[in-house]
Amino acid sequence: MTQPCPRARLARPARFALSALALSLSCALHAQEAPPPTANEWGGIGLLQTPTARMADDGDLSFTASYNSPYARYNLTLQPFPWLEASFRYINVNNLYYGRSYAGNQHYKDKSIDFKLRLWEESRLLPEVAFGVRDLGGTGFFSSEYLVVNKNFGPFDASVGLATGYIGNRGDFSNPLGLIDDRFKGRRSVGSSDITQAGKFGLSNMFKGPVGIFGGITYQTPMDELLLKVEYDGNDYRREPRNNNLRQRTPINVGLVYVPSRNVELTAAWERGDAAMFSLTLRGNPGNTPAAPKPFDPPPQRLLPETAVAEQRAVAASSDASADAPAIGPDWAAVSAELQRNAGFRVERISRRGDELYVDGYQMRYLHAAKGLGRATRILANATGDDYDWFTLRTTRVGMPIADLSINREAFAGYLDGTVSEDVLRRSTELQAPDARARETLYTPKRSPFGGGFNVGYRQNLGGPDGFILYQVAANYSGSLFLRDNIWLTGTVSADVTNNYHKFKYNAPSRLPRVRTDIRQYLTTSDVMLPNLQANIAGRLAPDLYGIAYAGYLEWMYAGVGGELLYRPSGERWAVGANLNRVQQRDYDQHFGLRDYRITTGHATFFYAFDARERIIGSLSVGQYLAGDKGATLDLARVFDNGVTMGAYATKTNVSARDFGEGSFDKGIYFSIPLDGFLPRSTRGRAAFNWNPLIRDGGAMLGRKYGLYGMTGDRDERFFYDNLRTVGE
Repeated sequence: MTQPCPRARLARPARFALSALALSLSCALHAQEAPPPTANEWGGIGLLQTPTARMADDGDLSFTASYNSPYARYNLTLQPFPWLEASFRYINVNNLYYGRSYAGNQHYKDKSIDFKLRLWEESRLLPEVAFGVRDLGGTGFFSSEYLVVNKNFGPFDASVGLATGYIGNRGDFSNPLGLIDDRFKGRRSVGSSDITQAGKFGLSNMFKGPVGIFGGITYQTPMDELLLKVEYDGNDYRREPRNNNLRQRTPINVGLVYVPSRNVELTAAWERGDAAMFSLTLRGNPGNTPAAPKPFDPPPQRLLPETAVAEQRAVAASSDASADAPAIGPDWAAVSAELQRNAGFRVERISRRGDELYVDGYQMRYLHAAKGLGRATRILANATGDDYDWFTLRTTRVGMPIADLSINREAFAGYLDGTVSEDVLRRSTELQAPDARARETLYTPKRSPFGGGFNVGYRQNLGGPDGFILYQVAANYSGSLFLRDNIWLTGTVSADVTNNYHKFKYNAPSRLPRVRTDIRQYLTTSDVMLPNLQANIAGRLAPDLYGIAYAGYLEWMYAGVGGELLYRPSGERWAVGANLNRVQQRDYDQHFGLRDYRITTGHATFFYAFDARERIIGSLSVGQYLAGDKGATLDLARVFDNGVTMGAYATKTNVSARDFGEGSFDKGIYFSIPLDGFLPRSTRGRAAFNWNPLIRDGGAMLGRKYGLYGMTGDRDERFFYDNLRTVGE
């Protein structure tokens, strides 16, 4: 069903709003600063209801909670690039219900995704221009497309835009694209019952229907913390989704925004001439936030002059045995212990070849390999003096050589005393693939084959008919037993601490094997679980080829056998890998029993690190998923210099939208923040968040414990050289 298109005319409120806008911009402007960009109640940068062309700072992450009866909106907004804004949202509609028969008094929830793309940055003469879409890949109830421009006039920031769909629902004039094709004249209304339409990108409705005008002004008041917003709302609330129509006395909305700091925004507004709106925005910039001070880190060693090192060794030699005793060399056991304590580098072997000293091992503490390299170089230089011209840390993972990080001793000393620039140091530092040439072993430490520790596990499901948030918190112990450097056993025991998945009673219909939607049974059948227990063997098969094989209880829902190969040429931005697995579904108690369902699953994956100013890592995986469906997964992520990652993924398989069910296809967003940015002691740990709107059976991958691309991350030249300055810390 299409909505009729009104006559091509401007409504009286629209003419009034535009006149008021022109009048206000003609006023004398005093020399106040331009107002900062702030969030609207939909989470993105904007006025109150409407978007603007402005963007948040690159790397921003914000959470906005707003209430405007009957809608409570919870928005997560990312700014992964200076020109791209992405918002993800849950809406609680407090006067609608899922269905009393299966969800009781649970209010209806809607999920949606927004994107806004800056097309043109403001100049002295030209305005800032942005294009955006609202409710892309959701139900489409609030779907809209818009073009908006902004221009700054002293303390005023003015915006005006055109929209089809929800934002322009007032329909001030007919769609000019209707002159090209009659299909643009009307917009198909979104049905409320066909959940197979939910989650589609809604391309068939884009740019269709009448066009509405919206816009307004943000005014920076003389009080720095206070902004005034006035907007003309292009929506007609008498035509709300699901016939949940609202009274609207006027399209003019007015609000005040209190910004006590960059991190907090409080908004109070009067909208529709009939309702109050309140919102709170919490904002941070993890993408560009420097690491917190590290008072609990050991200070780096002071680099001693070569003469001082020689004197120390002479004193040690004279205080030892007779004059016939051989020269005293470094105490490699003490050097190894200090490398782990101060440089965070766990030593597996110390060796030499010519004028180069090698230390094999892996970084345990410092996020940036360059920082660990600098601290290790101080320790090695103080222990060996001028015996070696080069120091190389050979990073390994489970016995596999990954990369050689080499630094020239004299260039490093010059960099510390200010006589050598960072550019010269860069030319005196190398990241290369490890070679197989023979080396003389100087020291091999003994180490325990056991390792392990406690951690907290957390799972959640947001916005379903059984509850806004379903969660499980568990206490985990993970351990490992190494039989050889590259052969080991690993496992995790998990004890349920608190869990409300017993509320998960609504089993959404599925025409596919239930490979993921039995989540309630897996999380409520037993209080003590064994999510993982597997044997592994890994190896470097060629200079740039790595492999791993594994067998056991591979994840909390599946057991089986599998393997992966990865070809990752050193110095290149691309890599290609493949994994193949034969798995069987586990019993719900996550102990040792198995169910009848078996499947072969695997993917070939192409990785590429785009060499742009904003570093982007993309991957495309093609193969067969757990439900037997075949297709591809595209993943794109922005990686900041400090290690913060913001990404999104989408999977499309040969399963139809109807067979897939609500959501139409698998998709989600994620971000990962190094804990090093917040803690007083250096760490390589991360806090990760993955947002998947729905748990469905289509497009589901096996949750493998190890992935070779991540295990070979020390081959990432750009991340190393972009953070080379940390070598002096």
